[in-house]
Amino acid sequence: MTIKPNKAFNDLPLLPPKESLVETISILKQESKSAVALAELKGLTNTLPNPNILINVVILKEAQASSGIENVITTQDKLYQALYAKSAKPDAATKEVLRYREALLMGTLLIKEKGFLNTNGIITIQKELEENNAGLRRLPGTALVNDLTNEVIYTPPDNFYTISDLMKNLEEYLNDDHDDVSPLIKLAIQHYQFESIHPFYDGNGRTGRIINVLYLILKGLLKEPVLYLSSFIIQNKGDYYRLLQEVRTKNNWEDWILYMLKGIEQTAQSTIEQINKINLLFNETQKLVQEKLPRIYSKDLIEQLFIHPYSKIEFLVNNLGIERKAASRYLNGLEEIGILKSQQKGKEVIYINTKLYNLLKKG
Repeated sequence: MTIKPNKAFNDLPLLPPKESLVETISILKQESKSAVALAELKGLTNTLPNPNILINVVILKEAQASSGIENVITTQDKLYQALYAKSAKPDAATKEVLRYREALLMGTLLIKEKGFLNTNGIITIQKELEENNAGLRRLPGTALVNDLTNEVIYTPPDNFYTISDLMKNLEEYLNDDHDDVSPLIKLAIQHYQFESIHPFYDGNGRTGRIINVLYLILKGLLKEPVLYLSSFIIQNKGDYYRLLQEVRTKNNWEDWILYMLKGIEQTAQSTIEQINKINLLFNETQKLVQEKLPRIYSKDLIEQLFIHPYSKIEFLVNNLGIERKAASRYLNGLEEIGILKSQQKGKEVIYINTKLYNLLKKG
């Protein structure tokens, strides 16, 4: 369905933009490269012994990077401790990043259950992120300001009914499969539109980046949220904000869409490399345990060490159905042969899969 732009919406036209602006030769060439990389990532994800190995890791890294774009800074070690150590007392930034993780998991479940993403679903995701019930903006006065110069860069729509209409239009665009525009091109378009509507008082950037990953799942381009796209954005943060603004001021769709498509390609390739490294380390770990500890070896045990880079006795008890004494013996044995390293955290002991943790830290 084609909807004519309506300039009454604070000069923010409805979707879709003209196809001649978003399907240039350069865009179509890059879209092909990005689609190939994404398809390879989707296929390679199935080669992992357990897809949760990658899902858990990527979601946490995506949460950390996406929050970092908003200057919410924490470390990977703090995140793992907050997740796995009962005695850990996470600081405010760590809690905020973990809320992003929960919002992304919630959104993924929402997409899989309903098969669509609507405004109510987006509001639910933002609510999980911000822990409030504010919903869509109702009060005027919101403006995007340059932190260095205090100059107003952009004033988004500030009328509740206008915002609601724009969100309804975005919702239709997200779920419309009847046009011929590539979903990857549409991902860049919808992301621009969401960030320009700026529908919430807080959390617009992180909510928009969650929608990106959910959109790929919605369109069947990924099965799980394993594209770590925020890494590309944070590495190219200046270009991200500049190109968003150039769509508004110059109608420069081409450079914006190329930026997002290149981000998808590079991020997919990076994740593919990480999958290959995880698979290699998994096989090496299997071989070492089979040789050194044949009595306790099982593929399920090794999987647990990779699903949870920070492991502990109760994980093995709950997930492998073994007694605490056996779980303790297994983990101590794995530490003796150099696979794990124990750390005392309060009253409990955490076992770190050091090679995996270092691999993930670099990825």
